[in-house]
Amino acid sequence: MPIVQMFHKELPPDKIQAYKFALWIGMASIIMFFAAITSAYLVRKPVGNWYEFKLPVQFFYSTILIVLSSVFIENAYKSMKLGNENRYKLNIVFGTALGLAFIVMQIISWKVMVSTGLFIDLNVSVSFLYVISGFHALHVIGGLVVLLISLLNAFLIEFQPDPMRILKSNLVRQYWHFVGILWLYLLIFLILQ
Repeated sequence: MPIVQMFHKELPPDKIQAYKFALWIGMASIIMFFAAITSAYLVRKPVGNWYEFKLPVQFFYSTILIVLSSVFIENAYKSMKLGNENRYKLNIVFGTALGLAFIVMQIISWKVMVSTGLFIDLNVSVSFLYVISGFHALHVIGGLVVLLISLLNAFLIEFQPDPMRILKSNLVRQYWHFVGILWLYLLIFLILQ
């Protein structure tokens, strides 16, 4: 019996519900992970020996990129549901490209930090920034792998918006929006600190 039926007994055994539930469990665990890191940040800061510095402007550029990427991925999902192949392909290409650009911009941000003497072992405040942005980037890369598979499927497999492909597009969309919103939360958290 899929786990989802343990909570919603009226639902019939359904692979779709099981996939959605698995994704939500995964996202909940990621939320708990970053809640732990940001909590540790808040606990450590008042202890002292805390180096203050400005965030690289490239972090803000990367925010624009991931927001735009989410818009294209949302449009790709809607195009899949409507059966519009050309529009789906166009949006999945731009959404994936902007996702890759997000990672490139994060790398540039870290290079800028290093060039200004903000090494990971300089101070615990700097270490936190590398850890927070680095682990977030790893989760984005995980999403990018799925986006790249979706991109390849868009051009190599016949376009058939059946329920399973729409489901996969929906799950990719949900995860991608999730990592985008997570980055916004982390950036706002760092700005306010």
